[in-house]
Amino acid sequence: MSQYSPFSKEELLPQEEMLEIKKHKGELFIGLPKETHFEEKRVCLTPDAVAALTAHGHRIVVETGAGNAANFNDKEYSEAGAKISYNVEEAFGCNIVLKVAPPTLQEIEYIKPQSVLLSALQLKTQSKKYFETLAKKRITAFAFDYIKDEHGFYPIVKSLSEIAGTASVLIAAELLSNSNKGNGLLVGNIGGVPPTDVVIIGAGTVGEFAARSALGLGARVKVFDNSITKLRRLQHCLNTPIYTSTIQPKTLLKALMRCDIAIGAIRGKNRSPIMVTEDMVEQMKDGALIVDVSIDCGGCFETSRITTHSEPTFIEHGVMHYCVPNIPSRYARTASVSISNIFTPYLLSIAEEGGFENAARFDKSLRNGMYFYHGILTSKTVADWFNLPFRDINLLII
Repeated sequence: MSQYSPFSKEELLPQEEMLEIKKHKGELFIGLPKETHFEEKRVCLTPDAVAALTAHGHRIVVETGAGNAANFNDKEYSEAGAKISYNVEEAFGCNIVLKVAPPTLQEIEYIKPQSVLLSALQLKTQSKKYFETLAKKRITAFAFDYIKDEHGFYPIVKSLSEIAGTASVLIAAELLSNSNKGNGLLVGNIGGVPPTDVVIIGAGTVGEFAARSALGLGARVKVFDNSITKLRRLQHCLNTPIYTSTIQPKTLLKALMRCDIAIGAIRGKNRSPIMVTEDMVEQMKDGALIVDVSIDCGGCFETSRITTHSEPTFIEHGVMHYCVPNIPSRYARTASVSISNIFTPYLLSIAEEGGFENAARFDKSLRNGMYFYHGILTSKTVADWFNLPFRDINLLII
């Protein structure tokens, strides 16, 4: 036997066991300022969500009146464990700021450097200066409308689309009544009376929930979309025979001429495509109603123009148009509960991971929603839109 051993004496000695280091749970310090955007009534966290977060040791500062428009008062937030602040700067001075609408330039000034901002991005309403101001503050910003879950869905966008789709039919039913200067039709299936005709353009989430609501009220529904897959999925989801068709001008026009309600629910990559021309609108029945849910992306009816919750309709070619871009805000409490129920598990999970930065390392869906990392633009979409330099987030977070 050789006198030389391939193993050293140290290698043969027992070695200490290497155990996984426990993740350090992070404490979240969250600010919930009052929304100031025009007709924005939603709030990111309900009192129940605040109670769940404070029970885990997190601190929440709520600006006074932040939940009033959604019928959540300061007392409810205070009893849930939040601190009620009468100073807007205190709510924006927390390490994490939660908002529905993106902050104004003035509100960004209140945010401390190196803070985390979680809000909608609403790219089409932003300016280049907005992103430059965020960069100067070295803010890490997430757009909740860009956060994609493990199944490839955008959970908050999907939830708000469900509300918009359901609401579009309820709003239409309300506007057709005589009290709202409509043509007096009831959206229902009354014995001996022909059902109301509803045309839905778009078979996505908005179209699905609009169809579901219209069928529930007893209307006769026709759905148009250029995706056979979406139409097939819609038929499967509704579990009932329903008229579906690809968008062919003659077929669509024929349906529009007979319908009482037309709902626009189709979206494009940058702008909703015009599916219904002005000539087609002219041939619709007098007293018919258009609800253009896709108006926030430009609208899919050529005659559409943005309206507000206070002045929601206008008449064009004898057809009433409803083109409010922020339909979920009309049902602020439901929308707030929906947003809050998605935010709360995310925030608790982020705290368990030790904060946003650690969570983003392992959570691809969170990285998908990040558009600023310590003041560095990480969204190619924003960069292309405003001609700004950007860095790939996967190269920054290791």
